[in-house]
Amino acid sequence: MSIRLGYQIPTFSNTASVRELFPTVIAQARAAEAAGFDAAFVMDHFYQLPLLGAPDEPMLEAYSALSALATTTERIQLSALVTGNTYRNPALLAKTVSTLDVVSGGRAVLGIGAGWFELEHQQYGFEFGTFTERFERLDEALQIITPMLRGERPTFSGKWYHTENAINEPRLRDDLPILLGGGGEKKTFRLAAEFADHLNIICNASELPAKVDALHQRCAEANRDPATLDTSFLAFVIVDTDGDRARKLQTDILARNGIDLSTLTDAERRASVADRQFAGTPDEVAEQIQTRVLDHGIQGVIVNMVANGHEPGTLDLAGQALKPLVAR
Repeated sequence: MSIRLGYQIPTFSNTASVRELFPTVIAQARAAEAAGFDAAFVMDHFYQLPLLGAPDEPMLEAYSALSALATTTERIQLSALVTGNTYRNPALLAKTVSTLDVVSGGRAVLGIGAGWFELEHQQYGFEFGTFTERFERLDEALQIITPMLRGERPTFSGKWYHTENAINEPRLRDDLPILLGGGGEKKTFRLAAEFADHLNIICNASELPAKVDALHQRCAEANRDPATLDTSFLAFVIVDTDGDRARKLQTDILARNGIDLSTLTDAERRASVADRQFAGTPDEVAEQIQTRVLDHGIQGVIVNMVANGHEPGTLDLAGQALKPLVAR
């Protein structure tokens, strides 16, 4: 099943104690499933991200959390958005995501990217390297992971990784989807055209027309029909039946990051993180997603609802508003 509507769980800071933490994660995944979302995602990070909180705020290890969610959900696909390639040996990652697929009854998606959060690398002892080196590593990793997910036994000797007749059993299927995440028009889009089933584009919404053009160019260079590569956009959604409350939540989030929304010009807004946000009533958010994202040829959305996604009923509102827009 393809991903037209996904939900990313962005924070684990909404409980008073660690003991209460994972039950709230389970509740969100189940609510997303009930609301008709196609996939639930967690972030593959060890620290909370700069725009979302302080580094020492709670952050679960992605694949442990996903395997646990597999036992508490029935239909929804499960993935990291996205796995940092630098954090795991690629053959081990193929084994890990295949195990998640077995545990979940065929609902795993391999979301993967080059890795970018330098502080985690520095403090955990992972080699960060240069931008170019991280994409060299991702390219090599995909040359190992892809055949392993398809039942082959690759022998590979590269600059960064080596395998010898690498076996990956058990597997439920030979078509476990590969999702690449990022906004790089040259490197990420090239790898997506070569290896991926799905590309989640991470950028400001006003950049989408140029991103779609660049993706079509990379597909042409790879001799691939772009219609065979699903696309989605990572949208930061704040939805409430009270549109004013939703906009107040948006204003508060931006203010915590030093942005005064009321003073931004249109050009400044398009250049800021506010251009990735969609706030208002369900109908208002649906209209914004349609005109700012889907009308540019993007097929789906993955929503991050950091402000109030954990509140009961919010995922229902989002699902009811957005599911009709992306239904085939």
